[in-house]
Amino acid sequence: MTSENQTGVAAFSLLGLSEDSERQPFLFGLFLTMYLVTVLGNLLIILAISSDSHLHTPMYFFLSNLSFTDICFSTTTVPKMLVNIQTQNKSISYTGCLTQVCFLMIFAGMENFLLAAMAYDRYVAICQPLRYTVIMNSHLCGLLILLSLFISLVDALLHSLMILRLSFCTDREIPHFFCELAQVIKLACSNTLVNNILVYLLTSILGGGPLLGIIFSYIKIISSILRIPSTGGMYKAFSTCGSHLSVVFLFYGTVFGVYISSAVTHSSKKTAVASVMYTVVPPMMNPFVYSLRNRDMKGALKKLLWRTFSFS
Repeated sequence: MTSENQTGVAAFSLLGLSEDSERQPFLFGLFLTMYLVTVLGNLLIILAISSDSHLHTPMYFFLSNLSFTDICFSTTTVPKMLVNIQTQNKSISYTGCLTQVCFLMIFAGMENFLLAAMAYDRYVAICQPLRYTVIMNSHLCGLLILLSLFISLVDALLHSLMILRLSFCTDREIPHFFCELAQVIKLACSNTLVNNILVYLLTSILGGGPLLGIIFSYIKIISSILRIPSTGGMYKAFSTCGSHLSVVFLFYGTVFGVYISSAVTHSSKKTAVASVMYTVVPPMMNPFVYSLRNRDMKGALKKLLWRTFSFS
């Protein structure tokens, strides 16, 4: 196969989830609905938190940032997919593909770090309740957000710059509905050893580190809860962590599920379908998890909706 320098690459082709023309209207309607639910649900969470002074706490500060990240995460992939289905054009420009890779890495990293920050917040609230307001002050919360954003930006820019040094073959078909980093690297004709090492190294450090932090936090939380003498106290402590734990299992469970499925199957279509589970489903489900399992969140949403419809 012939190769081209990256500056000569005009576009990539996103094969999507199905090439069957009869399925395209169904896929368009399904993903449009999921995207609108994601944006509306997460926007309601942000508005409810910002409008209720009782929710101006570290836990809900991190949750509002998580909701904003979820909106951005879905917006990076789904609108382009909808446009491609509607126009029956599968192409994405080289610049657009590289931009998509960069933003996906940023928001995936932010999601990862925010879940770890929320786990630390729950650890301090349950294991060190008397020092909670001292430790989890506004300065620390803001610093955790800025640090998460900085690390995610550096990680994304590093991977994007490493893609710029690659040359690509004439076959530039990506078997996904978005430009995934690993799939873009696979299309390169030049040596990708450094890129692959960087992917595995940074994924292990920046992905595994927060996950280990979450696991460590919950080991401490569970051991602390088990020492509570009253059943009511134990239930109340567990309930404060229930929503966060559900989101953690949803995010990491879908990510691990995708990578396990891609390891055991050689079908690119099955891998593309599985990738929907971590790029589209968690951002859509997170607002439901928090609004259904959290009493304060349900109360704030009811107040917001009541004010909205009473003034209309």
